Amino acid sequence: MTVVSEPVDLRFTELIGGLDAAAVPASPVADGITPGDLLALYDAQLLSRHVDLAARRLRAAGRGFYTIGSAGHESNAAVAAALRPTDPALLHYRSGGFYMARAAQVPGIDPVRDVVLGLLAAADEPISGGRHKVFGRRELAVIPQTSTIASHVPRAVGVAFSIDRAAALGVDSAWPADALAVCSFGDASANHSTALGGINAAVHTAFQGGPMPLLLVCEDNGIGISTRTPDGWIASRFSSSPGLEYFAAEGTDIAGTAATARRAAEFVRTMRRPALLHLRTVRLMGHAGSDLETAYRSRAEIEAEMDRDPVLAAARTLIDRGVLTATEALARYEWARDRVAGTVAEVAGAPRLVSPAAVARPITEVVAESVAATAGDEPAAGTGAPLSLAQSINAALGEVLETRPEALVFGEDVGRKGGVYGVTRGLRKRFGGARVIDTLLDEQSILGLALGAGVSGLLPIPEIQYLAYLHNAADQIRGEAATLQFFADRRYRNPMVVRIAGYGYQKGFGGHFHNDNAVAALRDIPGLVIASPSHPGDAPGMLHACVTAARTAGAVCVFLEPIALYHSRDLYDDGDGLWTAPYPGAEPVPIGRARTHGDGADLTIVTFANGVPMSLRAARRLRAEGIGVRVVDLRWLAPLPDDDLMREAAATGRVLVVDETRRSGGVSEGVVTALLDGGYRGAVRRVTSEDSFIPLGDAALEVLLSEETVVAAARDMTGRRR
Repeated sequence: MTVVSEPVDLRFTELIGGLDAAAVPASPVADGITPGDLLALYDAQLLSRHVDLAARRLRAAGRGFYTIGSAGHESNAAVAAALRPTDPALLHYRSGGFYMARAAQVPGIDPVRDVVLGLLAAADEPISGGRHKVFGRRELAVIPQTSTIASHVPRAVGVAFSIDRAAALGVDSAWPADALAVCSFGDASANHSTALGGINAAVHTAFQGGPMPLLLVCEDNGIGISTRTPDGWIASRFSSSPGLEYFAAEGTDIAGTAATARRAAEFVRTMRRPALLHLRTVRLMGHAGSDLETAYRSRAEIEAEMDRDPVLAAARTLIDRGVLTATEALARYEWARDRVAGTVAEVAGAPRLVSPAAVARPITEVVAESVAATAGDEPAAGTGAPLSLAQSINAALGEVLETRPEALVFGEDVGRKGGVYGVTRGLRKRFGGARVIDTLLDEQSILGLALGAGVSGLLPIPEIQYLAYLHNAADQIRGEAATLQFFADRRYRNPMVVRIAGYGYQKGFGGHFHNDNAVAALRDIPGLVIASPSHPGDAPGMLHACVTAARTAGAVCVFLEPIALYHSRDLYDDGDGLWTAPYPGAEPVPIGRARTHGDGADLTIVTFANGVPMSLRAARRLRAEGIGVRVVDLRWLAPLPDDDLMREAAATGRVLVVDETRRSGGVSEGVVTALLDGGYRGAVRRVTSEDSFIPLGDAALEVLLSEETVVAAARDMTGRRR
């Protein structure tokens, strides 16, 4: 392997090697930290350091792929030592010392091998399977994160919340009832709105008396890539935050850090309240191997940072206290080097992912299992009183809560008010405030709660009040929820069904934020299941299908509900009641299957959501003109019902895609592409809403798709122009 001389490596061997090797009497260790404790922490630090050094050598040789290391942060090993290996951990990407120390608590785990396989992007790496270098292992209760902006903090809040909530509900959890959750992040990321929102949600919960056993660890090295964190900022920001207990430790004092970490962990575990451990660290060897640190830091500053090397400080502590001689401290350092080098040599030829199918397997398996779990016949027509779309969804939610004790429904206004549109009305009264929960007004925290609940064994059904509000927090679905099975090779899952009220045509509540039709941000997320019910006869079965997919495949499902159809009861004429249906029961609607209305032979209209009643009304007008139309309700925007689409397209040879979303980035682009990819060679056309935000009042109708446009396009396609 190419030899790369790192200053921190040379400095350690020179300084420790030059110390007097004579033994000195061991001095007492305070706060219950024994010499054995210090030795274990030192070993964890050494292994983390030498893995970082190996990462640089592997990259220089063109064999490794990741050089963002933990050098300077190794004191976080003391945090792991203060916790139990069953406490769920969501780790900062510089928490290598933590990972080494956590693994030492569980027999049979080789953390060096784990991390080196990650550096090599090896297919048998034990968490991501070569898809990313992450700290994670199910046996260690370490949930893999790839976040660099602390976007995992809301999930950590959800995990902490779910520990006690699962115990209170008497349902199985992934964690012991007295566990705490730990979440580490950097000082630069502590300023990100996602982190601050998550911390606020934790304190907000505790303020109301709710259990929140969350230990936040800010690993403060004073710089974010090249941007300095102001001196004293983290302490100023968090040391006096009401409701957040504050602890501080200096990473160069390994014994003090260990004692402080124990006090912080004990506080969180016993009080069930959040705390922040401010761990002062340094960043050694730059941000990553590609980082030219001298471009923004002076050599004097870089050398001064090396004086605060926690590994060097730990060695000196052990020597000063008589636990090790200098010779023994250096020998242990070289032992760690040899162990890492031996592991690198052993796994150097490990196979990597070499095909698209292998890389995407976790995603394709989720979709395939979701489809298989709901395959079968369509649910039979229901009996009883006719229900509107809102009423049918309400009934389905009640059925889920009744039959699945692990299910939680939560969001803004879903409890006492019953939702802005009454969709969750009565559920809190029936099932209690422990399962139907009014949250704070923060979509990132709502989805973070879902992320944490899902990975903890609960079944979260969060509500995002309007589609436009999702865009404040879309990364919690895109970057956190949908990626977990990919980066954990399905070893961790966060099932959820995210209900979102959306689309246009709403009367009364006008304007963009209550009539948003932008779905592109969802449709390009791999593996996401997207349901879009339009009819009360389909919505319950589609919701049950999403719940089934979440429970069996760990799927992340989005349930897009058209606001304008919530309380519609009529289709063609006032009082006809044709947009209602009796409750069909709990049988799931097959995922990826469309519903066809009519059997006209002249034209196939493909549509969804508000486009369905619009197209049915257009079809009746066209039939009066002698044009036979069949209307295909896609129902599922992902996965698209390709087989049904191809069959119904071939039946007429003319397809008109009626898309209420935008022309650019709308649903119709995917539908037309699916037709062409499937070999369809007939006529195809699409009509859409304009590439515009939706304004207030009647002006909305100028940019939204209309029934007249549908009729005109159908006439044109069939040669029946007027």
